[in-house]
Amino acid sequence: MSTNPDEPKSRARTDFLLNNELEVQKFWDENTVFQADPGNDSPSPGEKFFGNFPYPYMNGLLHLGHAFSLSKLEFGAAYHRLRGSNVLLPFAFHCTGMPIKASADKLAREIQQYGYPPVFPVAEGSSAAVADATQADQADVVAPDKFKGKKSKATAKAGAQKYQWEIMKSFGLDDEEIARFQDPYHWLTHFPPLAKEVLKKFGLGCDWRRSFITTDMNPYYDAFVKWQMRKLKKLGKVVKDMRYTIYSPLDGQPCADHDRATGEGVQPQEYVLIKMEVISPFPPKLKSLEGRKVYLAAATLRPETMYGQTNCWVLPDGMYGAFEINDTDVFILTARSAFNLAYQHLSRVPEKPTCLCELSGSDLIGLPLKSPLAFNETIYALPMLTVLTDKGTGIVTSVPSDSPDDFMALQDLVTKPALRAKYGVKDEWVLPYEIIPIIHIPEFGDKSAEKVCHDLKIKSQNDKEKLAEAKRMTYLKGFTDGTMIVGEFSGRKVQEAKPLIKSKLLEEGTAVLYSEPEKKVMSRSGDECVVALTDQWYITYGEAEWKQKAVKCLDRMNTFSTETRNGFEHTLGWLNQWACSRSFGLGTRIPWDEQFLVESLSDSTLYMAYYTVAHLLQNGNMYGKEISSVRPEEMTDEVWDFVFCDGPAPKSEIPAALLNKMKQEFKYWYPFDIRVSGKDLIQNHLTFCIYNHTALLPEHHWPIGFRCNGHLMLNSEKMSKSTGNFLTLEDAIKKYSSDATRFALADAGDGMDDANFVTETANSAVMRLTKEISWMEEVTAAESKLRTGPPTTYADRVFSNEMNIAIKETEKSYNAFMFRDALKSGFYDLQLARDEYRLSCGAAGMNRDLLWRFMDVQTRLITPICPHYAEHVWQKIMKKEGFAIKAGWPVADTPDPTLRIANKYLQDSIVLMRKLLQKQESGSKKPKKGAAPAPPSEEKKMSIGLIYVNEHYSGWKEQCLRVLQSKFDSQSRSFSPDQEIAEALKECPIGQEMNLKQVQKLCMPFIKLKKDEAKEVGPQALDLKLPFGEMDVLRENLELIKRQLGLEQVEVLSASDEAARAKAGEHASLLEKNPPSPGDPIAIFLSKQS
Repeated sequence: MSTNPDEPKSRARTDFLLNNELEVQKFWDENTVFQADPGNDSPSPGEKFFGNFPYPYMNGLLHLGHAFSLSKLEFGAAYHRLRGSNVLLPFAFHCTGMPIKASADKLAREIQQYGYPPVFPVAEGSSAAVADATQADQADVVAPDKFKGKKSKATAKAGAQKYQWEIMKSFGLDDEEIARFQDPYHWLTHFPPLAKEVLKKFGLGCDWRRSFITTDMNPYYDAFVKWQMRKLKKLGKVVKDMRYTIYSPLDGQPCADHDRATGEGVQPQEYVLIKMEVISPFPPKLKSLEGRKVYLAAATLRPETMYGQTNCWVLPDGMYGAFEINDTDVFILTARSAFNLAYQHLSRVPEKPTCLCELSGSDLIGLPLKSPLAFNETIYALPMLTVLTDKGTGIVTSVPSDSPDDFMALQDLVTKPALRAKYGVKDEWVLPYEIIPIIHIPEFGDKSAEKVCHDLKIKSQNDKEKLAEAKRMTYLKGFTDGTMIVGEFSGRKVQEAKPLIKSKLLEEGTAVLYSEPEKKVMSRSGDECVVALTDQWYITYGEAEWKQKAVKCLDRMNTFSTETRNGFEHTLGWLNQWACSRSFGLGTRIPWDEQFLVESLSDSTLYMAYYTVAHLLQNGNMYGKEISSVRPEEMTDEVWDFVFCDGPAPKSEIPAALLNKMKQEFKYWYPFDIRVSGKDLIQNHLTFCIYNHTALLPEHHWPIGFRCNGHLMLNSEKMSKSTGNFLTLEDAIKKYSSDATRFALADAGDGMDDANFVTETANSAVMRLTKEISWMEEVTAAESKLRTGPPTTYADRVFSNEMNIAIKETEKSYNAFMFRDALKSGFYDLQLARDEYRLSCGAAGMNRDLLWRFMDVQTRLITPICPHYAEHVWQKIMKKEGFAIKAGWPVADTPDPTLRIANKYLQDSIVLMRKLLQKQESGSKKPKKGAAPAPPSEEKKMSIGLIYVNEHYSGWKEQCLRVLQSKFDSQSRSFSPDQEIAEALKECPIGQEMNLKQVQKLCMPFIKLKKDEAKEVGPQALDLKLPFGEMDVLRENLELIKRQLGLEQVEVLSASDEAARAKAGEHASLLEKNPPSPGDPIAIFLSKQS
């Protein structure tokens, strides 16, 4: 027995579900239920459903994060299959790119360096060094909702430096098997079959005949990608050019998003590097540079402000170097920026910066400089305490007229002699320099920095928050509204002058371009990336005409949420040329330049089309190695054009019937109906997918829909291998079963925000599903004891209506791909309705036909989420023919919302009456905390209930409602302003009887309640009576009320009937103090002695 409260106490229920799943999956396989073949004609609307999912990368095992995104497609496809659509859900495995090759190489280096099996050095944080800590950790009590990692905190922190051998060990591999992974192609034969098997255990409704892997290991897919690239090039969409790109020096190639360990989405940030020439004679530290042109190289984003330079800034304790740029020029800057420059053709030795001498910031203070465009002929390098050395070059231009940071730092030096003395700053380097107005901004004048710093009362350069606010206020305004008031572009808007001034500086050779990553980027090889100027192949995303097509495609697509659409629109706004070639890794060779490979985000943009013909080419083998009717070399460009692009019939040895079959498959399934993905792929893969479809395929084959979701947390914390809060899909299935895992995934959430897989929900699902099976077995075994005949009672009508509502609501949720809502209405709410029906029926018993309908409806509604459970119920309990997964959507009568409202009124009234009865019987004496209330004495026991009802609003409430009716717009569901409503109340009788304050105190709570109701349900909320007869509902359910309250006699009476009021005797005064109103009956309880 498990002592962990997160675990079920017995595995029996889980094992039952697991055994059932194996049995059901075998049944599905034997009957090839998920194999999808096209019809002979073009499909009618709704006839077919083709959904797909970004193929996962095969350098490890599938985890719950993969399963979460995939479950959205799986549940949606299963729903359409249930409804009778011809559903195609294919699945493939991505192996292109550098991570597998990098890991294989790393493993080979470890074996070469540390032996086989490797003996790694003992270092702090290694397993040997932290053995004691690990043992102590394992003795800790583990919180029930956490998955305990096998590593101590020390080891976890060292996780980033983990050896590849140890990573392979974590997959449960032995030494001999691990050694095989030195060959990158072994990864391709190992992980995809494992992923396929676990997805079959998951119950994925996949046509596995169409599965494939990428790279040249699959000759058919290789031919497909080469055709795609050649076609893009022929259309002018692939060009070779020199471009700035994020680059891994270790890998020797550009580092695209999928090649990065951190920094996905980071782009090159371009600066203008201002060459501030050091005026000779040089100080002693720079003597070795005599005879060279030495510059402090300052990176700026605002070249238009260079006219106003008064000095430049260095970090006093920063580390700098003098680096050779060419035979004559030397730049002083940080080593990090010099390393980036070396990859941008700005180093005497390409890709290897040469440092002639190392310098500190203090060594640079006081250097006299001649800076381009500056009105001051000589400026000096001065200390600034907030200079960043991990951004830019560590050398910063100073323009105090327009930069709040510069203004405050200069003011500090001007007004604080002690600060000047501390850093050896001479007065003549600072005091003579006046602020030079260069830009006029309407709100801030000619010295925007000075004005905003005074307005915000900024005291020093260390007031970072206020300075950030000052920059926010002035920088954008300066660019959009500012006008140059100096220089040759005086009178021009800043946004016009900026590119002209930039060009002038570059043409005159007084500045160069410099780029670096916007933020830190680490490649999967563990290398910090730079920005390199590389000559390589690019896809011309962002080109105006092509972008228009992409926007057109997006405009007509279903994105299922505004956030998703906004994400695509933002990406289309900035996305530009994309480097599509790599020299390291696995993949397809660029057909016209075979020194390069197609990178991993460029061979995965059109493959959804390949699914439609993969089984015809690969004969069901994911590697394309089976004997096929088609040889890979026969798949020429003319053949692909014929199949996918309505091209002419090709001259080919492929039989015409097979060519036509391929074309028919594509035309039947395309366009795909939905692609489901995590939101992080909007900024690259999914937008690339739109671009490629619009370039290569006819418009009627463009995608129909993309649905994106957030990431998955595990028990409200980020999933992480290093902390142990992590679950592979296989482990989740073993632990909870497939259906319980699917249940918890559906319950985890559906929007763009991060979802949460709760292990307690998975455990609870095990209990719920197995208990429901047990209940159904009991009901069917006791069929002869159930009430027969047509459903006629009030409880029957309510239960039947709840099933109709559940069918309609669940249908809406499935159509919207909102599976948590579908689970609520199609399972949780139905369970509550069944339990309430059981209680409501009493001695008369439940109706047999209704219970059989309930089992049928609930089984169908839960089928997309828990299909194995559904098949068991369908075949073993309900003895139905065929498959639950293809049973059809249940038929529903039109739901009766009034009946639902009436039943809620009944149930709520019973709850309130029970509380009142308990209070009346127990008197004022409260039981002790935690103790059950004492049973009432015989003389105090209430046995008679008088329920008084007023079905019409009257008095001041009626007056309020009539005013609200006159002030309500039913179209917009909005009211006139409160002032108008108050004025109208003044004209009513109640307004004549009381002053405004009294009226507001009495009426406003009721008015607010009714306004909220009307905004939610419409004008009927303002009716003077409820949409059903309250007395009728209560009288029809007297037996239920008596049973629920333990009373012998109950009467339902009209509060306006004097004779009825008299029955309350001495309690009649209660009806005066708290008169009943529509929806709010008043109960009075009497004992027999009353």
